[in-house]
Amino acid sequence: MCTQSGEWVIIFRHSVIKDYLKSMQFRILLCFLVLGFLPMLATKEGIMNNYMKRAISVRSTEVQNQCKILSNQLISSNYMRDRSSELVDGELAQLSSLYDGRILLIDQDFRIIRDTYGLEENKIMVAEEVVKCFKGENTSHLVGNRFIEMTVPIQETDSKTIVGVILISVSTDSIRDNLEYLEHNANMMLAAMSVLLLTVSVFCSYLLARPLRRMGGYLDQFAAGHDDQDMGITSYSETEEISQTFNRIISQMRVLDESRQEFVSNVSHELKTPLASMKVLADSLIMQEGAPLELYQEFMGDIAEEIERENKIITDLLSLVKMDKKAADLTIEPVSINDLLELILKRLRPIATKKNIEVVLESFRPVTAEVDEVKLTLALTNLVENAIKYNHENGWVHVSLDADHKFFYVKVMDSGIGIPEESKQHIFERFYRVDKSHSNEIDGTGLGLAITRSAILLHKGAIKVSSVLEEGTTFSVRIPLNFVG
Repeated sequence: MCTQSGEWVIIFRHSVIKDYLKSMQFRILLCFLVLGFLPMLATKEGIMNNYMKRAISVRSTEVQNQCKILSNQLISSNYMRDRSSELVDGELAQLSSLYDGRILLIDQDFRIIRDTYGLEENKIMVAEEVVKCFKGENTSHLVGNRFIEMTVPIQETDSKTIVGVILISVSTDSIRDNLEYLEHNANMMLAAMSVLLLTVSVFCSYLLARPLRRMGGYLDQFAAGHDDQDMGITSYSETEEISQTFNRIISQMRVLDESRQEFVSNVSHELKTPLASMKVLADSLIMQEGAPLELYQEFMGDIAEEIERENKIITDLLSLVKMDKKAADLTIEPVSINDLLELILKRLRPIATKKNIEVVLESFRPVTAEVDEVKLTLALTNLVENAIKYNHENGWVHVSLDADHKFFYVKVMDSGIGIPEESKQHIFERFYRVDKSHSNEIDGTGLGLAITRSAILLHKGAIKVSSVLEEGTTFSVRIPLNFVG
């Protein structure tokens, strides 16, 4: 593999695979941490919230049941009218102490007749909750996350008349203490699970990224020149697909490298041949002292022909280089294809006349297309010129032009020597000659069809060939009417 290919692989290795490896490891770590830590954190918060709600609900139910029992005792002892019952006072004090709360007894006149704190007795209490309770609606709500405030009606058993309201405030300190203890334990467990999760994430990221490290090692070996083995990493479907794609790229690079070497070799050979001929002619003149003028003129004429041949090769090479550039170098403008073909045939008819070859143009309709006139002229000229050069004496060349709503079509048909089946797939290669034994008999560089194909591809077109030996060849060209860059 050439140095340029090795450099390309090194760049690919360090700028893509290595960066992607780091990125993948980071993403795997992040994925594990996010998918592991966040659910644990959400679970912890959910448990804390549910515990708080459940504890408050249970505490509210307990207190409500105790207040109902207390309400029955208040009715049975007629405490709302006669507050001399020491038993009820004891129950009130015990209930208030049990739940670390405060109990207010309110009569029908909204007067506080008993306060376990002894602060608000004989005062009027007209609160919304109290009013609702006198209407038969029990209330319960949390005050600042520190107290549960509840109302329970004092209702006569027989008449169901509400003669008072128990307003009780219950502290939630014990619930919050239990919640803090539970949260502390949960945080300890969360920390332990986080450490475990981080360890598992690092291990998994290392394990999952190992195929990419193998890829990196393979690419380093490839860059060092060990390119005799294909990449075969099939740990996962993704790495297998990457390996297959990379193997295809490497195969294409090998083909391109071989093509490049062959092209350089062909260029060197084609350029050296005229130079060698000129050197032989010049050496012959130098060695012949006092050679006649006629011999000098003959040899100088041969040298001039070789110089012209060299110039044609260089011109065609430059044309091919220009064709290899991007389509942005095209000069696109509306062109009459009918007129363009007429001009091409007019220029080439003198060559056809020498071999008594009939050249005919058949246009089925006027065609105007958006093309680069110079490059397209060069491409079509090569096709028609080849049809004339590789034709028989007294033969014919038929050029046709047609179009539809999207493309225009040019066919160049001849009655020439034809192309062997095994050569058809190579005729567009640079310096390829179908019959190398006759390469010096027929003027040409072997670059014409390569130039033609490049020009047509720049126009987003297509070209194909059909041929029968000793019967003729047909080149079919299809190019869009409207150029899309």
